[in-house]
Amino acid sequence: MFLEPQFKSQRSGWIEVICGSMFSGKTEELIRRLKRAKIANQKVEVFKPTVDHRYDKKRVVSHDANTILSVPVNHSSEILDKVDGFSVVGIDEAQFFDNDLPEVCEKLALRGIRVLVAGLDMDFRGVPFGPMPNMLAMAEYVTKLHAICKHCGNLATHSYRLTNDDEQVLIGEAQSYEARCRTCFHMGNILDFNARSSKNGAKKTKSKSKKKSNK
Repeated sequence: MFLEPQFKSQRSGWIEVICGSMFSGKTEELIRRLKRAKIANQKVEVFKPTVDHRYDKKRVVSHDANTILSVPVNHSSEILDKVDGFSVVGIDEAQFFDNDLPEVCEKLALRGIRVLVAGLDMDFRGVPFGPMPNMLAMAEYVTKLHAICKHCGNLATHSYRLTNDDEQVLIGEAQSYEARCRTCFHMGNILDFNARSSKNGAKKTKSKSKKKSNK
């Protein structure tokens, strides 16, 4: 488990990045760290992109329904004007922000602010997502979380899109995405076909057994 660093003899500003695939617990971990900061009586402010309104327009919400109040912003530069007096800043769904986010986080850290950033490191194609590569490169602390592959049960690192949409940003949940390991991700729709075939085979087996029992 991540333990908050303590720099008693040094300046306190730094950047922490929490990354991973969908359903890996990134937002859950972000909320956990932010709540611990609040317990320590630190002033905390949280931001998220306005485009992410799956669960709530103003709250950061994890898949396990844990929440924390946040400020939705359209551009990362808005954050700089909203953090006066705060010692800890949380940023969720960082992959949806503009490419100025790393520079904004750098400025916050130089002000002595602890910056916690959570986001997808790769998009549905397995390509580095938005400003996340630069965030990972410049952070003092990086935590990569893993989900569980829906098909083989191994550690999942990829977010596989179940729909045919091609745009990079597609806000969705379990109906649109599932977590997969590297191997299952690259097998693509073959797994979808196999899953359907298995279900159909099971149905046929049940129907045959019913017919035999009726005889």
